[in-house]
Amino acid sequence: MIFHRERLSPAILLFREFHAGCYIRSRNHPDPGPGAAVPERDYPIIVHFVPNSLMQTIIGQDIAVAASLLRKDALVAIPTETVYGLAGNALHEAAVVAIYEAKNRPRFNPLILHVADIADIETYAFVDAVSRQLAQAFMPGPFTLLLRKKEIVPELVTAGSDKVAIRIPAHEVSRELLRRVGFPLAAPSANPFGYVSPTTATHVLQGLNGKIPYILDGGPCQVGVESSIAEVSGDKVILHRAGGISAEMITAVTGLPVVTGVHTATPSTPGQLKSHYATRIPLYKGDVPALMKQFPDKRMAVISFTRSYPVATGSHLFILSPASNISEAAQKLFATMRRIDEMDVDLILAEDFPDTGIGQAINDRLNRAQAIHK
Repeated sequence: MIFHRERLSPAILLFREFHAGCYIRSRNHPDPGPGAAVPERDYPIIVHFVPNSLMQTIIGQDIAVAASLLRKDALVAIPTETVYGLAGNALHEAAVVAIYEAKNRPRFNPLILHVADIADIETYAFVDAVSRQLAQAFMPGPFTLLLRKKEIVPELVTAGSDKVAIRIPAHEVSRELLRRVGFPLAAPSANPFGYVSPTTATHVLQGLNGKIPYILDGGPCQVGVESSIAEVSGDKVILHRAGGISAEMITAVTGLPVVTGVHTATPSTPGQLKSHYATRIPLYKGDVPALMKQFPDKRMAVISFTRSYPVATGSHLFILSPASNISEAAQKLFATMRRIDEMDVDLILAEDFPDTGIGQAINDRLNRAQAIHK
């Protein structure tokens, strides 16, 4: 690809500052090498795009760097209270395509729009009275509304649907980033598609190193599982994905019954796929003693809420909350699954968690991570 020097932006000439995945040299001029100074003469410039595998991924805490990259349609992993998100400009299709490609995510699976404030929601979607009530009650926070989209939202974001999922993260680093860039961010979890979601910057690096330029480190995620996704539909609310806001909490605000959405292989909203959050090591969920008998000769890792199980030599037990705190268990869930996935065991056993509050989200993630859904 050839450009004339006067037409090149400083971002391209100084590309190594932002790891844009290319290097430049002048035609008929010795190759100065990546990042070296470009001759001042008006040579045509040849831009060489190199494989993404050579991109350097940096972990940092500079919101200004993250904002600058996002304005150039580059991708940045961002912290939220739920999990880390892989963010790009939701209004630019080039950035949205890059999200799908970096994650290897199928384009039939919609993305969630992240905005800074409740007032921003109506720029991108039509908001009914009950949805507005829910937004005021649960945003910012681990809660996403599915709304009828406005034309400004690209269909690539919604996978062709006339509805868009929108939320406001309750993490001040990401909210400040959203305020600075001035546009919504499409941001699914920052991990390869189908794998366990990341709750630390290191988790993101493990999955996307060499595929994105920058990870904005905001510390460990405090909720630990993805947001609830809800849609007001007539005289009921559909809970498409369980999360930090429970069905009981939604009914308390709206007075409406909540019905559970259906998991499917062809989702119309984010969070509907049957198989997701899966470890590489096969995972089975249910009655742990019975499962132990089913796999008597296997090395296993057991995930429990508070209960201790006898495990043989070479096996391991992970109690997520000895204090019986279901929120603590949710916060530790994905990190524990990732830790186990690096261990030398044959399978993972997980018990059924209390099916109330955020325990519903824990059960949902473990159910969909099971080997039977792969």
